[in-house]
Amino acid sequence: MLTDQQILRIPGPTPIPPSVNRAMSQPMIGHRGQSTSEMIRDIRPKLKRVFGTQQEVMILTASGTAGLETAVVNTVAPGEEVLVVVTGAFGERFAKICKAYEIKTHVLDVEWGQAAAPEAVKAFLKEHPEVKAVFATFCETSTGVLNPVQELAAAVKEESDALFIVDGVSCVGGTETKMDDWGIDVVVTGSQKAFMLPAGLAFVAASERAWAKIEANPQPRFYLDLKKHRDNILKDTTPFTPALSILFGLQQVLQLMEEEGLEQVYARHRLMMKMTRAAFKALDVPLLTTDEAASPTVTAVKPADFDAEAFRKIMKQEFGFEVAGGQQHLAKTIFRVGHMGYCSPADMLQAIAVMEIGVMKAGKEIELGKGVRAAQQIYLNEGKLAQ
Repeated sequence: MLTDQQILRIPGPTPIPPSVNRAMSQPMIGHRGQSTSEMIRDIRPKLKRVFGTQQEVMILTASGTAGLETAVVNTVAPGEEVLVVVTGAFGERFAKICKAYEIKTHVLDVEWGQAAAPEAVKAFLKEHPEVKAVFATFCETSTGVLNPVQELAAAVKEESDALFIVDGVSCVGGTETKMDDWGIDVVVTGSQKAFMLPAGLAFVAASERAWAKIEANPQPRFYLDLKKHRDNILKDTTPFTPALSILFGLQQVLQLMEEEGLEQVYARHRLMMKMTRAAFKALDVPLLTTDEAASPTVTAVKPADFDAEAFRKIMKQEFGFEVAGGQQHLAKTIFRVGHMGYCSPADMLQAIAVMEIGVMKAGKEIELGKGVRAAQQIYLNEGKLAQ
């Protein structure tokens, strides 16, 4: 194989479009100059459309996890109680962050591979009326589950006055997000997933209800203080030195999304999800999640009669093709295929064809081409809907 070729089909970081790479290679400019302010002024309304909000979306030079910590430290006061809905490794991360700040943290554990149930959240809140914030993941990256955050938000609002705070790191930009309409109070995401950028930016938006809490919250914070970021972005600047090269790329990414149309972006992701799932079903390779709970951005596969780690090794060594393994207790029993961001149905047809060889070399007898045909049929039946 070509030693410098890598085909990246993991759930982040994801491939970067050539025009975005070109944008990021622009000469450096002053971060307090007019050109930077003009760039931020152009970015602001486009980010709002992706989040589905009229509120400002703050841009932090930080990782997605820093975005999660920002959500916690700004919205929860010392001594308050919170509920974290855990459907996988990143729900657990929210819980760990809360506990690090000595917040009284309740955990609602959901079996990995299943989506959170709104009724279970309502029942928990009924028994714990002192909960001030509920944390959940939108797409649980570790399992490929898309949690029903619209319904979860409604359940929280029906049963309590708690804020509803969502980790959207591995799906915002790749699946419809309507923060305002759905009643979500805080949404967090990062740059290296559906936003088609390198890691290094976190995005955080907060509702008016959340801002009231943030303003009154005595919890100390400095770099992650959303008030600083809001006050500065309203002036088309940032409180601290921004990652300017990634901002160049972000401006181009948002332009690409606008040119394609957000509805088309989301339809393309749903189509690739359906193609991928149809292919593995046709090959009789089990999937971790149900169709109803499946994410448009990542598919988790749980093989029953070949070794997931052997499959990944074959793919990497023979084709330079990288899929992700599982996490924690699923570390060696599943693999995860990313189909988000700079990814097309044509890319997935290539990926499925290569993965069929990997499945066969890992020890499962299959009819070569059967998965590709199933994916092709999905495209023929539904591809026009995604155009």
